[in-house]
Amino acid sequence: QVQLVESGGGLVQVGGSLRLSCLASGRTFSNYHMGWFRQAPGKEREFVGTITWSGSSTYYANSVKGRFIISRDNAKNTLYLQMNSLKPEDAAVYYCAASNHYSGTNSRAYNYWGQGTQVAVSS
Repeated sequence: QVQLVESGGGLVQVGGSLRLSCLASGRTFSNYHMGWFRQAPGKEREFVGTITWSGSSTYYANSVKGRFIISRDNAKNTLYLQMNSLKPEDAAVYYCAASNHYSGTNSRAYNYWGQGTQVAVSS
């Protein structure tokens, strides 16, 4: 089992920045590929980005490419999502997820999920 806890959400103005964190506990964090997903009210959960277990490779949704950066610190068991140039459409609950065999865009392939952290963007 891997337990994931997100933090860092809040209210930010359009064009601002925010950094989310996801602290993992339980099994060895560095064994897992990690993903970020988000869900806005009335919408399906959507893929944001992913990072491989070593951090050597990342992949982003087109909607956030060039604005968001995923990173991880395996020594601290922590995943990060740096969000820059935030837009109103980025407002959502953001979730981190872990998989020991998959690093893609399909949320169903991730085994473990955090409880989410809310991001609101004011115009």
